[in-house]
Amino acid sequence: MLRRVMGAVSRNRGRAIAAVTVLVGLAAFAVGHAATETASLIKVRMGGDGPETRLVLELDGSATAKVVADGAADRRIVILLPDVTGAQTQQGAGRGVVRAWTIDQTSAGARLQIDLAASAVVKRRFLLPPGDGITSYRYVIDVAAAPVVNFTSVKTAAAMTAAPTLRAQFLPARKAAAPAAPLKALPALPLKKVVVIDAGHGGKDPGSLGANGYEKDINLAAALTLADQLGKTGRYKVVLTRSTDVYIPLEDRVRVAQRAGADLFISLHSDSGPEADLKGASVYTLSDKGTARSARFMARDNWLMKASLSGDQGVRDILFDLTQRATRNRSGVFAQTLVSSIDGQAPMLRHSHRDAGFMVLLAPDVPAVLLEMGFVSNPADEARLRDPAARARFMSAVGRAIDTHFGETFRIASR
Repeated sequence: MLRRVMGAVSRNRGRAIAAVTVLVGLAAFAVGHAATETASLIKVRMGGDGPETRLVLELDGSATAKVVADGAADRRIVILLPDVTGAQTQQGAGRGVVRAWTIDQTSAGARLQIDLAASAVVKRRFLLPPGDGITSYRYVIDVAAAPVVNFTSVKTAAAMTAAPTLRAQFLPARKAAAPAAPLKALPALPLKKVVVIDAGHGGKDPGSLGANGYEKDINLAAALTLADQLGKTGRYKVVLTRSTDVYIPLEDRVRVAQRAGADLFISLHSDSGPEADLKGASVYTLSDKGTARSARFMARDNWLMKASLSGDQGVRDILFDLTQRATRNRSGVFAQTLVSSIDGQAPMLRHSHRDAGFMVLLAPDVPAVLLEMGFVSNPADEARLRDPAARARFMSAVGRAIDTHFGETFRIASR
């Protein structure tokens, strides 16, 4: 009987040890798995104003972060996210206490750099998990203006009223404290102008048909050539609405430009006409009739919510109109520069700068042009558009127009 009892105890102990071993193994696997799990950056959003600015990093997974530089010495905050990998370089102008920001990928993880407009500190940092219909994680960083202390006015009552002691009368006078060294300012973050290049048509939408193929292929080849040329200069952040033969809805092309914070949007197309001898390039900007369509289009996406406006519809309408007018003016200036630059590289239509209500021109906050590079229905134009050397020269002229346009903007801003 005793042997049977002892045997049962031994067997139970063995099962318990085995169970504990399995649990320890599962825990070790879970810890190891969690340690290697990484997240990817989706986008960066910014809010707030005045004394406090909030940056929100949207992620597809959980992440931690650490402050590498707090901005006290050089007005630049650097935050490292070691669990975030594959982050594409993003950038943006700031607001409030933030002058500008960039995020890029380093060997140690994603690196967020924040240039400060004035002395400021990281007030709080926290991670929000998905919830309330939001599927992404959000790493929130609040940057607040640092309190200003005037040390010269801080005096104790004793220092103001006490009579000098006998010992103090015979001590040598103290030297005045050396003034505090000014904050060392780092060179400004190298924010690049964002140029969105839209290759017209694509996928199930082939565009016009020429003797040697469809318009969509010509547009894509030109877009890739221009993107490559601009990228090599190092002056621009280039975004393509499509880089392969895929169909992109027209509304989505506008959204790409807005989400990228585009400084310029160029849609590349190839024209077609009823007569084979019709040829030449032309540039379109938004027409007067297109402005009303733009307002209806943007109303569906609550575009003005970005400005934190609410209540007074009249105020929203006025601000929308002012934004749209300024954007149309910048579009018109660039269109004239573009026409001048490409003239001589390709034949031009008699009225080379035209206006229309094309969908891709509707964003009220992004200067935009649509470039018809030539006619695929014209044999000479189609041959020019399909020739790689001629295409490179033509896109170089477009690139020079972009350089000229932003160079003039910089000169005006520096006056």
